[in-house]
Order: sequence, then C-alpha cells, then structure tokens
Amino acid sequence: MNFNSPEYLIFLPLVVLAYAALLKRERPRDLVLLTASYLFYMSWRWEYAGLIAFSTLLDHRIGLELERRTAERVRRTLLILSLVGNLGLLAVFKYYNFFLDTSSSGLALLGFDIQMPYHQLLLPVGISFYTFQTLSYTIDVYRRRIPAERSLVKFGVFVSFFPQLVAGPIVRASEFLPQLQVRPPILEERVRRGLLRIFRGLFKKVVLADLLAVFAVDAVFADPTAFSSLDLMFALYAYAFQIYNDFSGYSDIAIGSAALLGFEIPENFNRPYLARNVREFWTRWHISLSTWLRDYLYIPLGGSRSNTKRNLLITMLLGGLWHGAALNFVLWGAFHGLLLVFSRGSARDGGQASAWRARLQRLWTFHLVLFGWLLFRVTGWQNFVQFVTGVARLSGGTQLHAIFFAVLALAACLHCVSQVRIEALGERFRNLPTPVQGATYAAAIMLLCGATIDSPSFIYFQF
Repeated sequence: MNFNSPEYLIFLPLVVLAYAALLKRERPRDLVLLTASYLFYMSWRWEYAGLIAFSTLLDHRIGLELERRTAERVRRTLLILSLVGNLGLLAVFKYYNFFLDTSSSGLALLGFDIQMPYHQLLLPVGISFYTFQTLSYTIDVYRRRIPAERSLVKFGVFVSFFPQLVAGPIVRASEFLPQLQVRPPILEERVRRGLLRIFRGLFKKVVLADLLAVFAVDAVFADPTAFSSLDLMFALYAYAFQIYNDFSGYSDIAIGSAALLGFEIPENFNRPYLARNVREFWTRWHISLSTWLRDYLYIPLGGSRSNTKRNLLITMLLGGLWHGAALNFVLWGAFHGLLLVFSRGSARDGGQASAWRARLQRLWTFHLVLFGWLLFRVTGWQNFVQFVTGVARLSGGTQLHAIFFAVLALAACLHCVSQVRIEALGERFRNLPTPVQGATYAAAIMLLCGATIDSPSFIYFQF
C-alpha cells in the first residue's frame, strides 16, 4: 500500500486508534506496531516479509552475543556473520543479475559466449533501507556505543516500523529504541504537526512531483529525439524538482505518520538545491543516507585521516550502487565522488562570500547536481546520448503544456521558501479552532489520496 492511496488513509487512523487504546500497556502496544508494520509490508508481497523476519532474528541474536562476548576474535566473527547475512540477501535480490550482466559483457569482449543463470526474483521493496538500518545496529553494538536490545518485539518494531520501512529515513537504533522504552507522548500539538506534515508530503507528491512527471518528464525522457533542446532542458529541471518533491514528500508523510504515534524520526531534507557546493548538498539531500555512509563506510575506510580522495570515491561509488543495480547509478555515484574530491577546497570559504557570489555558487552547484540527475534518470547509454545531442542542437520552441510551466515555477518557488516562513504559516493555521483544522485536514488528505488512485508509486520504492 502506498502512502498516497485510499488504503493508507484507512490503515493509518486504525493503527493510531489501536495503539492509543493500548498506550498504557507496553507489550500490547509494541505488538500493535509490529503487527501493523508487517501487514503494511505484506500488502505488496506477503512472502517477502520473511526477509525482514530473517534480518530481525539474525541481528537480534547477534546483538545479544556481541554484548555478552569479550573475545575480540569472536565478536569480529559475529559482526562478519551479520554483514554476510544481510548484505548477502541484498546481493542476491538486488545485484545478482547486474553482476551477471557485467560479467557476461566482459566475457563477450574476450570472445566467450556463456549463458548465465539469471533469476526471476522480484526486488523486495525497501530492502536497501532496512538492511542499512539493521546493520547500523549490529555495528554500534559491536563498537559498544549502544546496549543490545533484549526484547525481540521491540527490536522487530525498530527494523520494520512501517512509516519509514520502505523508503526511509534510515533510523538509527540509538535514536529509535529509547523511544520504545517509554510511553510515547501523543500530544495534541504533535498530532497537529503530524497531520500538517502528512498533508505537505501528499501535496509535494500529488500536485508537484506527479504533475511534473505527467506533463513533461516521462514523455521527454522516453523519446528525447521528439522534443526541442528547450523542452529537454525544461524536462531536466522538472526531474530535479520531481525527484526532490517525490522523495521529500515520502519523508514528510513518514515523519508525520510517526508523529501521530508519538515517535520522532530524523529529517531527511533541507532545501538541497540552495547548497553552495556539492559537499553542502550532501548535508541537505537524503541526510539519513549520507550520514550513514559517512559513519559506517567513509570514516572506517580512514575518512580524512588517510587518502581522503580514495575514500570519498569509494563511498560515493557504493552510494550510487546502493540506489540501483545499473551502470547509470554507478556513474552517478562516481560523478558525485569526483565533485566532492574537487570541491573540498571551495567548501572552506564559509559565510565570507558576498550575497551575489553566494547566489552564483548556488546556481553553479545546482547545475552540477542537475547533470548528475541526467545520469540518474536516463534508461541507458543510447537514451543519454539522445538527450545530450538533443540539447546540443540548441533548437527552440516548446510542446509542453502551460500547466507544466506553472507547476515547475511553483515547485521552484516553494523550494526557496525558508522553513521559518513555512512554520509561520503553519502556526497561523494551528491557531484556528480544532474542529476547523480537523475538517480541513480530512478533506484535503482525502482529496489528495483520491486523486492518486492511478498515479505512480514513489520513485525511491525501487531502491
């Protein structure tokens, strides 16, 4: 079930009501969350819930053993077992066919024609997210930064918590598990903020992201040769705002849904296209992933202590591969890795630049990121060449609808609005009588969900 579906509009209130009814009873309320999370996931393919259960059982047991054992060799073996078990599942379901394709192409260049044993397994939704989430737990227990969680039910809730299960944000055990130990404070103010956040996320998805896709992005990228250079550039700009509003919209709904249950999960976006360099961009875009890669990959590789350029490139290459088993994602990661290597000096200039220089830096950074989105979005080498040569033709004219330009302008303007102003508008709305707020939320969310019955899923569901 998608967040932008009528089914979720029914599912979420039922879970909140059941949870609130058992709020004073710790184990039953945890079981409500665990059951709801598995039902949510099983609405896609019920049998793949076994993969989450496997990761949960494996890492819960390993966590307990890591805390109990003192011999470093045994503890290291347990950590390797967790890494192999979780990353092994990810490799089989997500990367197996990709690696076979790559090997087959390499062998073909050498003159060998070998039939590879491909599998037809579907990619389980959210597997990249919950794999990284549970791995962070075992690594932190291994480092003795957090205690092992004794309760299998609570640990199961941490791994499968439905608001952020499928597409994040990636939550750390140190952030989430302590919240399960106390009765969640379901306060009226938090509920209001949660509802407002859900509405904001649905608006981003339904009104901005989906309309940009329908009116330009999907058609233009499907056949770049049929459009002018101007249309190609507008479609690329549109994709930048489509993927932002699609993904940040999901994160908004996740954060809002968790708030209704009394939980706080981390922010995932902070107006990334206003970054003044690529390094800053990665502190604003998919924050939970970029900090995960920093803490569990970049720093263990040596970080800035040794061979920083190599460590950055490896981290971003694997970050690109995390997004998908395709060459364009690897190239996207490599591109950002190179940008990070070359931007280390410029990132130090801080807040000393003039206002005009800061604007130029933001504009330059945005267009570097924009080229990266072209690598991310194309469906293959031929599609990339068609797009680039189409832009190089410098042809004018447009086939795009006037509604598209209005939506693109709205998306760009809303992205530039400061969080302070958004909060001020939200505060004015929250000062209205509670029944008025409730009726407005209900009507708006029902309208937005109803408008998405045939709309596409969130982009990051495929990762």
